[in-house]
Parts: sequence; C-alpha cells; structure tokens
Amino acid sequence: MRIGVLASQGAFAEHIAILHRLEVDTVPVRLPHQLAPLDGLIIPGGESTSISRLMLSYDLMNEIRNLAKNGLPILGTCAGMILLAKEISDSDVEPIGVMDITIRRNAFGRQKDSFETDLSIPVLGEKPFPGVFIRAPVVEQTDSEVEILARLADGTSVAARQGKLLASAFHPELTNDLRFHCYFLDIVAGDQ
Repeated sequence: MRIGVLASQGAFAEHIAILHRLEVDTVPVRLPHQLAPLDGLIIPGGESTSISRLMLSYDLMNEIRNLAKNGLPILGTCAGMILLAKEISDSDVEPIGVMDITIRRNAFGRQKDSFETDLSIPVLGEKPFPGVFIRAPVVEQTDSEVEILARLADGTSVAARQGKLLASAFHPELTNDLRFHCYFLDIVAGDQ
C-alpha cells in the first residue's frame, strides 16, 4: 500500500510521521506525477486558501479531482475537509468539490478559540477519540449519501464519509491515537 500526503502547506509532516509509525509506504506529493502510483491520498490541515492556490499553481487540483471521481480513497483533515467539499458557505476558496457536503470555515472562531474534546466515533470503537480543533470547519449540510461519523455534544457534525472519501474537522495527526488513520487505511484496503 502506498499513501500520498499532499505536502504543499500545513500539517503534512505529522501525517507522514503517523503513516511511518504504521509502517505504510508514504510519498510527499508536491507535483502531479507523484499522484500516479498511489493507493490513497491525505490532504492535511493548514490554510485552505493557500493549499487551494498551490494546488492550482502546480496543476494538482484537476488531477486530484479526477482521481477522486475515479475512486481514489482520500482523507481530508481540517483544511483538507474544506477542500473536499462541494460547497464552502463562507469563502471563495476553490475546492476540489468531490464530497457532497457544505462546509463553513473557522466555525469556532480564531486560533485562540482552538480546543480539544473527546469524541464518540462508533466506527473506531467505544473508546473516545481525542479531537483537536484548530480554527476548524463544520459540516453544515450533507447529501443523503454522506454518513456523519462524529458530532460534538451540541450535534455539530465534525467527521463524515462518502464512499472512499473521509473528512474530519479535527486533526487526528496531532494525537497519539492511530485509529482514525487505521480506519482510512482500511478504506484504502477495501476492508471498510
């Protein structure tokens, strides 16, 4: 199994470190030709406007869009979730637009409003998952084909799956809990 991590901006090094801990062959992706031999792709958290602009500048946007439409499993965390969405309610960022969700950016406020909370994510088991939220988005609307995997106590949707696309508003790469990445790898392997 070979997983690419979009390495243009954001928390890509942390995702790569987790994949190395899981002994997964990992490729930092900066150029279109690096997408060809992949079984899955991770789009990290960071600044969604910067990532979108860099993807456009390096001709990655359409390549990733086409790969997603052809079934490449993709995990998007925080900014990656924003970029996977078909609609962003409060921004002119150009998304990849492959997941039937509407996202609101920075839904919890500024950097100083970042927080951590335990999340119930039944697909990962009974043990709560440590949710790290940094200027995080939220899912405002979904299509009927989208499964919400996690909500905050107030019902706010913070993780979703649609087929082989997986998205979280939180940063699983900033924790020592490997279950979210393992769940994505199970999707890649066809076990989920």
